[in-house]
Amino acid sequence: MRVDVGMTASLSCRSAVSFLLLLGFVTTGEARAAQDGRNLDIVQRALGLELRSAQNTQHPMRYRLRKASPRLSTTKEIVETKDGAVARLIAINDQPLSAYDEQKEQARLEALLSDPGRQRHRKQTEVEDTGRVLKVMRALPSAFIYTYAGSGVSPAGKVEKFSFRPNPAFDPTDLETEALTEMQGELWIDASDGRVARLEGHLQHDVNFGWSMLGRLDKGGWIVIEQADVGDHQWRIVHFQMVMNGRVLFSSKSFDTVEDATSFTAVPLEQGYVQAIQTLRSDKEKTEQVEK
Repeated sequence: MRVDVGMTASLSCRSAVSFLLLLGFVTTGEARAAQDGRNLDIVQRALGLELRSAQNTQHPMRYRLRKASPRLSTTKEIVETKDGAVARLIAINDQPLSAYDEQKEQARLEALLSDPGRQRHRKQTEVEDTGRVLKVMRALPSAFIYTYAGSGVSPAGKVEKFSFRPNPAFDPTDLETEALTEMQGELWIDASDGRVARLEGHLQHDVNFGWSMLGRLDKGGWIVIEQADVGDHQWRIVHFQMVMNGRVLFSSKSFDTVEDATSFTAVPLEQGYVQAIQTLRSDKEKTEQVEK
């Protein structure tokens, strides 16, 4: 989970980053699960696959993402490109955009096309997020204690389950790893592909940042993340849910969000953001013509 001073309302939108950060938990197997080498191998292989996946940019996709909170839901078409992801808003509260909202969305896309600096900034943010992911994953050789919890069945098939709890000997070196000291939960690994299929974590105590002066996450918060093969052995996050309460500086914050990703399709590797925007606009026009 990305937990730094700048998390604020953007925290719930970083599901991919949150997922990969949380996957760092599995690096602790070598120290605490030696009593069962076979099961430890399952966890270590899964970590290796997720780490390689985090660095793999060779399989861009287009997909539909619905984000919902108690007050609002939005649905977007998203296209990954070599210049960073591009999104087009297509529905609010599961209803097509009004004429006013459609005009605003067209203006936003036009501004993006006319100012490449905006997309470069978006791309840089993605690069920085990936850097945080890799940093935390490499920094957690002893953060958690794992226990094999048996086999189970997920919608996609058989899984191997592991419970985890904090390693009391782990000493976080920065704010980004602070929350890991209070998280416990369960990890599911797909028995066929060896990929992480589900992770559920709960905060067992409050987590303070900067001696509570910068922020706090309250005890009882939880997160669920599910991953699946979306085609051609490409695994992606398909479900993310987080409920967290706390404070950032002097403001109370509440994060209650659900994200579901569907309709994954591969897109050309060399496609840039301009072409992606043109494609999203063209598809919108085709849909409108069909509906007429």
